[in-house]
This record gives sequence, C-alpha cells and structure tokens, in this order.
Amino acid sequence: MKQRYKVLRLILGDQLNAGHSWFRKIDHDALYVMFELKQELTYVTHHVQKVCGFFQAMREFSETIQSRGHEILYLTLDDTVHYESLDQLLNQLLDKYHIRSFEYQMPDEYRLETQLNDYCESLAISHKKYDSEHFIARRYDLKEYFQGKKKYLMENFYRSIRRKCNLLMEHGAPVGGRWNFDSENRKALPKDHAPVKQMLFNNDVSDIVSMLADHQITTTGRIDAREFIWPVNAEQAGKLLDYFIEYQLHNFGRYQDAMTGNDPFIYHSRLSFCLNSKMLHPVDVVNAAISKWQDNKEDISIAQIEGFVRQIIGWREYMRGVYWANMPGYAGLNYFNHKRTLPDFFWTAETRMNCMHHAIRQSLDHAYAHHIQRLMITGNFMLLAGIDPDAVDSWYLGIYMDAIEWVEITNTRGMSQFADGGIVATKPYVSSGNYINKMSDYCKNCHYQIKLKAGEGSCPFNSLYWHFINRNKKRLERNPRMAMAYRTWGKMTEQRRRDILETADRYLRKLPGL
Repeated sequence: MKQRYKVLRLILGDQLNAGHSWFRKIDHDALYVMFELKQELTYVTHHVQKVCGFFQAMREFSETIQSRGHEILYLTLDDTVHYESLDQLLNQLLDKYHIRSFEYQMPDEYRLETQLNDYCESLAISHKKYDSEHFIARRYDLKEYFQGKKKYLMENFYRSIRRKCNLLMEHGAPVGGRWNFDSENRKALPKDHAPVKQMLFNNDVSDIVSMLADHQITTTGRIDAREFIWPVNAEQAGKLLDYFIEYQLHNFGRYQDAMTGNDPFIYHSRLSFCLNSKMLHPVDVVNAAISKWQDNKEDISIAQIEGFVRQIIGWREYMRGVYWANMPGYAGLNYFNHKRTLPDFFWTAETRMNCMHHAIRQSLDHAYAHHIQRLMITGNFMLLAGIDPDAVDSWYLGIYMDAIEWVEITNTRGMSQFADGGIVATKPYVSSGNYINKMSDYCKNCHYQIKLKAGEGSCPFNSLYWHFINRNKKRLERNPRMAMAYRTWGKMTEQRRRDILETADRYLRKLPGL
C-alpha cells in the first residue's frame, strides 16, 4: 500500500454495495477505509450474531473490493480498540497519508449522519458526501409527498413507488386489479404443518467471537461460531434469495402472519440482513421474485408475490422515509408516557407465557423473529405493559440481525408502540390472547389459560389488553378503529371490569415473574 493518496473514502459497515459507482473504475489516488469500531458496539447491547454477521460481511466485502484492484485499508477491532471515536481514527489516517479530500456515503442512521457532518465542518481539507445508491426513494421523498399532513399513509406511498418502478403494473393499473392483497395473506399454519427446510450457511466466525471476548465487549444472545447460519457476502446473499424464490415464495404471503414454536423461520426469506447491509439491492430482489411469479403463475398467486413486493418496496422504503422526515425528535416520542422498566426475561426468555418464551428464545438463539412475532407478541406485550419506549428501542435495536435505527425505531416506536401518536399507524396494534391463539400454536402448551379473561391462571394478554384500553380511554376512544373495543368494554358489567383490572394490576406488580 502506497503512502500517499489524494482522497480518503469511508465505507460504513452497512454500505456493502459492490455495485456502487465508486467501484466502477479504479482510482489509484483513492484509499478506501473500513473499520470495526468500539463506538459501534457499545451504544446498545448487540446480539453476538449481529456483531459477527456485520464484521464478517465487512471483511469479505473488503477482500472483494481489493481483489478488483481498489486500494483499501481494513482495520479490525484489534487495530482500533484504543481509538475513542471514528473522528479520532479518521484524523490519524488523514495525517498519515497526507490526504487532500475526505469522502463518504451518506449514513442511514441520524447518529452517524450528525457525527460525520460535524466532523466535516472541522476539516481544513475538502469533503464530499455521496448517495448510497441503495434505496428507491430519495431520503426526503416521503416528507415532500405528504407535505402539510400529520399522518403518512403507507399505502399511498407504496402505490407511488409501484408506479415509479413499474412493478406489478399493467397498462398503468395494478396487476390483478388491486393494489393490496393483504386480506388473503393472514392464514394460520395447518396443525400438521412440518418445519420448512431452510438454506443455512456454515460460516466460521470463531475468530471474531474470540476477539470480542479479548476486548470484553458485552453482547447478548447465543452463537455457534463455527456454523454461523447467516450469509456474509453477496454470493451467499444471492443464493439465499434464489432459494427463497424457488422453495418459499409460493407460500410467503399466505403464512406471513403465522407463528409456531416448531419453526423459527417458516416461509420468511430472512433477506432483511442482506438488504440492510446492502449486499442485495431491493429492486434486484423484487425483480427476481416477479420474474419467478411470471413464469409460475399456476404455483405462485398474485397475493403471494404482492405481499412480498409490498414488504420490500412498500414498508421498507416507507419506514426509511418516516425516519428522515421526523428525526431527531422521533426518538423522544412517548405518546402514552410509558415509564415501566423492561422485565429481565427479555434477556433470558424465562417466562411462563409460552408465546413470549418462544419469541424471545428464538430471538436469543437466532437474532431473528419475523414481523408478527415482533409486532403482536413481544411488541404487543411491551405496549400493554407500559414499557418505556427507550428500553423498547434499545432491545430491538440490539437483538436483531437486521436492526439499523432507520428501520428499527420506526417499526418499534411507531408501528409497535404507537409512541409517535399515530404518525405511522392509524391505531395501536394491541390484542388480547385471542389473536395469538388464532395465529399460532403457542397457547396450547402455556401455563396460562387463554380462555380465562381474569383471575389466577388467566392469560396475561387478556387482562392487560383491557387495562390498556381502560387507562387510555381519553386518548383513544375517538379513534374510529378503536370504537369496537370501547363498545365491548362499555357493555361489560362493572364487576367484570373490576375483576379484569385487578388481575392486570396484579400481573403488572409481579411483572418479572410472569
């Protein structure tokens, strides 16, 4: 590696896009740099698999770029552990290589965006930032699209992207005559359904696990370091995409809301880590899926393909838009003023609530839970129990492979916790145990009785649901989507309501022991 360069180009750990315009030609005056940094390991407690997944993917990306002839400096945690911050390390390299210009791709987290903006203002040399060339919508498209409105309806934004990219469109209209087939994609698994065969990788990340231990980095969760199941390069990400399209897409939409204690992944693609680290591009993903559907319409219904496309170019792009339209204030929103501490069983899965046990155990074992487990099991419980949204954000941001703040906080503080007061969702996503029983097999082996609404042994979700409805009446009773719940609550006898609320209060007092 030569000692003199004109440009230093920073690549962050979630910018693993080998198709970026930076890499279209070799510039021997440019030195690319990638770092494993302690500052990125300590702002929350991360799952060990998340850390290993990002670090291994970064290392392999660095090797790929170098093999193409680009000059790149990769520093592991061993090399950087004594640097307090990214700024300090960058300053050292700018001086060492006599750099004349600093360049970077725009971060997708407000925290890093602010840090790099402030850093560049302190520089005496020129600096420039580039788009990451990953998302379909520009950073502030959603804010402009809903100019002057307090609420952002995802469906409208989703349709605009469908039109823009001509995805599942025919003569200017949606294929199948409808934009959304969500009502056909809410089926529970058959009782005799066998676990779905998955593509799992056998990557060895034992050196990273040892390095984290050497530097006493605190993590959560479990890992098999020599059989790491997640994809760590673009080739593996592509194989996972191909496998999903071939063997799982035909049932993805139909069972996307289903849950079972026997299968952690079911028909879900597990591509979110590949997408959020930018090893895969969203347009490539949906085009590959649509191509398969066009060739196999007898096996893959429009409802299956539309459900998948909506997740990738609808919710994903929408949540990023909400993030940049509302940060930094969004991170402090707490509509219900919830302050309760997160129970310890979120770190151990040691709870007698079977649905919570399975969802949390799965999260600890695999750094993964699908969207309904996150929304209607763990998230539902956190909202009903009144957990502080700050604690909710920290848990979700740390525990999941795909969790980067732009997508995590909008899904938790917004969609899951309604802490934003309705910017994302039109109502709080809360339910009693009935929904969980309908969509899963969790309840049949639970310590608590799903049919009991109150009293000893009753399902905590039942009484906590009505406790939430009762205590938030002033905030929610005028919401038309909550009207049925308040009518049902009003029709109960006073004694019945008292029994339910007393049960919920009892559960809340002994929250860690549920």
